[in-house]
Amino acid sequence: MNYNEAEKKLKKYGQDHVLKYYDQINDDEKKALLDQIGSADFSVIESSIEAMEAPAKEHKISPIEALKLPEIGDSMDKYKNIGLDAIKAGKVGAVLLAGGMGTRLGAEGPKGVFNIGKTREVYIFQRIIENMLDVVKEAGCFIHLFVMTSDKNDEETRNFFEAHQYFGYDKGFVSFFKQDMALATDVNGKVYMSSKYHIADSPNGNGGWFLSLKKSGLLDVIHNEGIEWLNCFAVDNVLQRIADPVFIGAVIDHGDKCGSKVVRKADPDEKVGVMCLKDGHPSVIEYYEMTPKLRDTRTSDGEYAYNFGVILNYLFDVQSLEEIASSRLPWHVVNKKIPYLDENGDLISPEEPNGYKYETLILDMVEMFDSCLPFEVVREKEFAPVKNKTGVDSVESAQKLLEENGYTL
Repeated sequence: MNYNEAEKKLKKYGQDHVLKYYDQINDDEKKALLDQIGSADFSVIESSIEAMEAPAKEHKISPIEALKLPEIGDSMDKYKNIGLDAIKAGKVGAVLLAGGMGTRLGAEGPKGVFNIGKTREVYIFQRIIENMLDVVKEAGCFIHLFVMTSDKNDEETRNFFEAHQYFGYDKGFVSFFKQDMALATDVNGKVYMSSKYHIADSPNGNGGWFLSLKKSGLLDVIHNEGIEWLNCFAVDNVLQRIADPVFIGAVIDHGDKCGSKVVRKADPDEKVGVMCLKDGHPSVIEYYEMTPKLRDTRTSDGEYAYNFGVILNYLFDVQSLEEIASSRLPWHVVNKKIPYLDENGDLISPEEPNGYKYETLILDMVEMFDSCLPFEVVREKEFAPVKNKTGVDSVESAQKLLEENGYTL
């Protein structure tokens, strides 16, 4: 994109202030800025803010039937054999969502490089690979792992895996791809500048993973290898089982095109999104959307009807993903602290939220499926998220759970 094309595009969206410092930057910086303007989707901003300000649409929320632990136990061998057969046939891949940074943990690098060890080094990425190697050993073959990074951590993530020899995983079965970025704005929808030649941006949320994977060309790898299922999971849960044969087998056996690992809520007010049906489609209702009436609703056997929280570990049918890929996911507007250049060109780091970031969410992708199997797992054995430095879902709580499961830190 040349200068005139960039200027025309910016004026169309009322963002021409982006070129304010153009005459002050060098040729390489000019190219970088013009390239960013060329690839940026400014239309997201206006439509997202309009959607945020529009009256909330009412939906019919109803319970969804989960596959519970006793039922899973009764069919354990059958499910495991179906899952192992799919893995051995090369039909299963895994997608690690690792585009984020360890900022909330007090670290500067990618979240996956954070060390949770006590007497030795134990990295989050290491725990994920070790969990995958358990299944590799059981199945007798490797599972292709697709690692989603971002502009902020791609190089460091790749170098980290190389430096640690992929923690014993066959590097031929590991592929990296970068998550797309979304622009960051003030509350009026004007994009911030993070430098004189770069518009402030951030990873576009976990809902964009499949389109980013497709954009990278890795969908060709998936087709060539005959992968039919992708187990998509978050980086921060150090206990989760990945490419779990029982989970895979259950989803296949039940004839679903999507599955979600879930845990029973610790209490009715736990701040976790829960599986439900929204207008007849599988969905996730966030804790802040949970009304007292929904929270207290019980089934005929006396259990809470909305009692199974998602842990961001999903199984998706690849063909179905390709069919819904053309549908545009809704953008969610999040109020955040965004560093920016002020009128004098000085970088300001705000202490309070000062603008919006724009994200797509994987839960909206789930809603595009006709069915999804909620698959219950034991939270003490599969749910140890490392989101905070201390307190709930923290380094401390994850360490405790790992030790309770016999892992030496």
